[in-house]
Amino acid sequence: MLNFKEVLGYRFVDNTMAELVEEVHSRITHSQKTFIVTANPEIITYAQSNPSYDEIIKNSDYITPDGIGIVIASKILGRPLRERLAGFDLMLKLLELSDKKHYRIYLLGTKPTIIDLSASNIKKAFPNLEIVGFHHGYFQSDEKMIKEIQQKQPDLVFVGLGFPKQEKWISENLPHFAKGVFIGVGGCLNIWAGVTKRAPKLMVNLNLEWLYRLVKEPSRSKRMLAIPLFLKRVFRQRQ
Repeated sequence: MLNFKEVLGYRFVDNTMAELVEEVHSRITHSQKTFIVTANPEIITYAQSNPSYDEIIKNSDYITPDGIGIVIASKILGRPLRERLAGFDLMLKLLELSDKKHYRIYLLGTKPTIIDLSASNIKKAFPNLEIVGFHHGYFQSDEKMIKEIQQKQPDLVFVGLGFPKQEKWISENLPHFAKGVFIGVGGCLNIWAGVTKRAPKLMVNLNLEWLYRLVKEPSRSKRMLAIPLFLKRVFRQRQ
């Protein structure tokens, strides 16, 4: 059983990565449909200003503290979360689990020229897992995607459509599936393809991954404006 703490009105997983992975493993074993949101300050800030998205996030099965900003906010508010559960690290651990247990994987997202590389590189890294299918994120018909995933019956579906699209897609279509753990993974598929580099391990350990991404992708500067707004709301709630 996982533990939870409420931060800014959202019920975050308050466990170690190993405990979270064990919980996901259990749900796969019991064919329990699962919707996981990997939430950073940007996602929470957007949700706070968009009621329909806010409802989607709060109705998911698990919200994980993906960004270090969430962990810092939890401490400021006197409800400290145990650790950051980064989306890429969660995906990596679940791929490792799938390699051991021969779980079936489906990849959905990124560009047509990139998803093939993502699938190829994941398969090279984890030869025992079964990638039953993959598709880029520029599909025109939800119905066709639903039918394909239904036919493939994956245990894990990694959805890299970017927020808020990926969470909306999972929320709207989860009822069509009999099983599967569905996780919004943002740009993780690009990292697996090699077109985006993850921060060096030292920067990850120092919780400076956000700075590395900003330097490498200056176009993210507008998105980073969500962080001051997020912190403003945190301090306002503390008062």
